[in-house]
Amino acid sequence: MVGGSFAPAKDPLSADDAIAALVKAVAPVDGTETLPLFDCYGRVLADDLVALRTVPPAANSAVDGYGVRTADLSADETCLPVGGRIAAGHPFDRAIRAGEALRIFTGAPIPDGMDAVIPQENASAEGESVWLPSAPVGSNIRPAGEDIAAGSVILKAGKTLLPHDVGYAASAGHPVLTVRRRPRVALFATGDEVCEPGCDTGPASTVNSNMYTLFGLVRSVGCDPHYLGILPDDPDALKTALDQAAHSNIDAILTTGGVSIGEEDHVKAAVEALGSLHFWRIAIKPGRPLAFGRIHKAPFIGLPGNPVAAAVTFMIFARPLLQRLAGADDRPPQRIPILADFTYKKKPGRREWLRGTVAIDSQGRLTAHRFPNEGSGILTSLVVSTGLIELSEDQGPVAPGDTVTYIPFSELQG
Repeated sequence: MVGGSFAPAKDPLSADDAIAALVKAVAPVDGTETLPLFDCYGRVLADDLVALRTVPPAANSAVDGYGVRTADLSADETCLPVGGRIAAGHPFDRAIRAGEALRIFTGAPIPDGMDAVIPQENASAEGESVWLPSAPVGSNIRPAGEDIAAGSVILKAGKTLLPHDVGYAASAGHPVLTVRRRPRVALFATGDEVCEPGCDTGPASTVNSNMYTLFGLVRSVGCDPHYLGILPDDPDALKTALDQAAHSNIDAILTTGGVSIGEEDHVKAAVEALGSLHFWRIAIKPGRPLAFGRIHKAPFIGLPGNPVAAAVTFMIFARPLLQRLAGADDRPPQRIPILADFTYKKKPGRREWLRGTVAIDSQGRLTAHRFPNEGSGILTSLVVSTGLIELSEDQGPVAPGDTVTYIPFSELQG
């Protein structure tokens, strides 16, 4: 639900102030699920996870080779009889004896008395014996608990589970995990001109690409998207549909289009009639017409209608709000300083995001290359780019060699 409120600003908000307000205004949804590990990828861990077992449970060999007592080795090569063989999963039935070597394989448990393993490529077998170089104590032995200690907290509540996190939980002895319920997010497109893919209503129509982009972005953030259709430019129809969504089993509502100041932009008025609209002007490009508020108890995000603006504002603004709603830890995207290889006219006072890629220049430096067409309707620019080039509010015109900030899409999707 939306927690607290704040008055609309007279002047456009900064991007950072808008993000902070969005995150502060919502609380995580209630409810958890206990799921098998294969269903936990991308889910948010509900409680701190405590290891049920020590990993590795016993000291084991890190290589295929020969286990020894280092006291039996001389400074030069030593020839020792091979007194046995130890494979992974098969503990040896006795301690190593003085003056012998034991053939041992990767992952095999270390018997009492063995204090080093010499890799097989450094050894020279000769009949039932082996020539071995000297080795320090502990060589190529993984101690018990090297990775995980039973009883320790290995993952914190709020962690969005990546594939290696799930493998980590498995290693620590967990067959199931308790994760937070996915927030349910209602998605609406708006506009009389908008139609679904495959429509043929003439040159005045606009195919509804936004919902297919945003559906995937909402899912990548760990939420459960529910696409509820295209809303016409009709105040009453908009109000009815938004009211019904807010009273259904929905945790947040997201729309595209209709939040600017045009005569046919009715979403803003519908939200104000059903709840409250907290801000709708942010000093950014693309996507200045962006709204946040609530419809009854459901947080509302109104994104611009242009495809690029909708996607970029989702990644920058809606993503942290939905992560908070999902109970995930705050995960600001990694921003990488990088040299521009382009010229771009910009006035200070607003934050801008260009679409672009990175490359290595002739001097071996990482450089940013921007997509040449910055139009908010050029969806191609997102498809061929690998991330956003972020220009701060203080930044003016960009020249080749200037430092800019690069944010990979991988940091903004999930």
